[in-house]
Amino acid sequence: MNPIKPSKLLLRSVCLGCLGATLALGSGCFLVAVGAAGAVGAGTVAYIRGELDSAFSNDLRTVDTATQRAVGQLQFAFVSDRADAFTSEIIARTANDVKVEINLTKEADNLTKVQIRVGTFGDEPMSRAILDRIKSNL
Repeated sequence: MNPIKPSKLLLRSVCLGCLGATLALGSGCFLVAVGAAGAVGAGTVAYIRGELDSAFSNDLRTVDTATQRAVGQLQFAFVSDRADAFTSEIIARTANDVKVEINLTKEADNLTKVQIRVGTFGDEPMSRAILDRIKSNL
């Protein structure tokens, strides 16, 4: 049996490390996360790690009112509603007792970031339905 020289072992380790890094950085998750970070400000919708992120070109109070209407129209039970001049947090529960958390953040005078999480791990179809209902109330 021929022993591997230290220089060849080092070279193989470096090559495997580079290959692993290339695969990790080239995967869709990394590209989606980076793309979504810039897209939220552009008014697009991104679903990442169980949370739906979007933005509306409306002031915080208008989006907050539309969100509260949407929660009522969807017949969710209100748990809490906290707001100040820069943020709003609405927590509700579905008929199946699933937690719905909606966070609004004032990004600018006429730009509000919306984050929706349904349940512990997220529910994309329900999150999108909530977002659509908020849009229809604006």
